[in-house]
Amino acid sequence: MTRLFVAVAVAAGSFLAVASLFFLAMGQAPLPMLGNMARFAFGDLYSWSETLVKATPILLCALAIIVPARLGLVSVGADGQLYFGALLGTAVMLLGAHDPSRWLLVCIVLAAAAGGAGWGAAAGALKVRFGVHETISTLLLNFIGLLLVNHFVYGSWRDPANLGWPSTIPFPDEAKVPSLFDTRVHAGLILALAGVVLGHLWLVRSRKGVELDVLRENRKVGEMVGLGYGRNVLLTMAIGGAIAGFAGICEASAIQGRLQPGLSAGYGLTGFLVAWLSGHRFLWAVPISLLVGGLVTAGDALQLFAKVPASSAIVLQGLLFATALAVSSFVKRVPRHG
Repeated sequence: MTRLFVAVAVAAGSFLAVASLFFLAMGQAPLPMLGNMARFAFGDLYSWSETLVKATPILLCALAIIVPARLGLVSVGADGQLYFGALLGTAVMLLGAHDPSRWLLVCIVLAAAAGGAGWGAAAGALKVRFGVHETISTLLLNFIGLLLVNHFVYGSWRDPANLGWPSTIPFPDEAKVPSLFDTRVHAGLILALAGVVLGHLWLVRSRKGVELDVLRENRKVGEMVGLGYGRNVLLTMAIGGAIAGFAGICEASAIQGRLQPGLSAGYGLTGFLVAWLSGHRFLWAVPISLLVGGLVTAGDALQLFAKVPASSAIVLQGLLFATALAVSSFVKRVPRHG
C-alpha cells in the first residue's frame, strides 16, 4: 500500500512538472494555467457537473475493458461497442418516436446493451472458434462500428430538418436517459458506479473471480479442473460490450440528444488507458476516471477562456498517461525492502 501511495504522489508531481514545461513552451505562465485547470475542473458545482459528464463515459468504457481483462483478454474495442450499442438503441428510438410510450427508454437501453454485447461477443467468438487475437479483432470492429453509424446518419436516418447536418431526429423526452439535479449529469453515472461495485463483488470477491484468476494465470490448469475458457471468453467480452453499448446510448440520448458522427470523442481509448492505469481494478478506475474527466473539462475551458489551442487538452492527457505509465514501470522495478 505504501508503494502505491508513493507511486501516485510521484506520478502527480511528475505530471505537474511536465505540464508546467508544456505551458512554458506555449508561452504561458505555468502556475496560473495549472490553477485555472483546477478551477475549471473542480472549482464550483458547474465545473464538477461537467467533469462528471466527461468522467461517466470514460468510466463505463474502462469497465468494458476491465471485465474481459480479468480473464487476461486485451480488448481495445470499447469504441466499436459504444457505437454499435448507440446504433441499435437509436434504431429502437426511431421505431417508437412517433408514439413514444413509457417503456420506450427501457427498450432503447436494452437494445443498446444487447448491441454492445453482441459486438463484444463477436470478437470473443472469433477468438474461441478461429484463434483470432481479441486485440486485433476489437480494433478492426471499432472502425466497422464507427462506419456503420456514419452510413446511417449520413444516409437513411438523416433528419431532413437539419439542413444537411448528418444526424438523426432528436430523441423524444420519453427516450432520454434522465438527468440529475437539473444538470447534464445523467443516470448513467449512477449505473456506472453500481457497475463498479457489482464488478468488484462478482468478478473479484466471488467464486467467479477465482475462476477467472485461475484461467488467467494458467489456462491449461483451469481447463483440467473443468473450467470453461471459451465460455468465459464469450461471457466477459459480452458483459464488457454491454457496458460500452450502454455508454453509447447515454451519450446519444442524454448528452447529444441525437445520434451523430463523433459520438465517442475517444472515450474508448481513454477508457482503455484508465483501465490499464488502475491495474484492471474496478474501484481504482473511479478516481482515475474522475481525474481524466476533469482534465478534459479543464482543457475545453482553457480553449475558451485562455485562448489555448484545442489540441492542448489531448497533449495534457498524453502527458498524464505517459508520466503515470513511466512512474508505474519504475516503481515496479524498485526492489522491496524488509
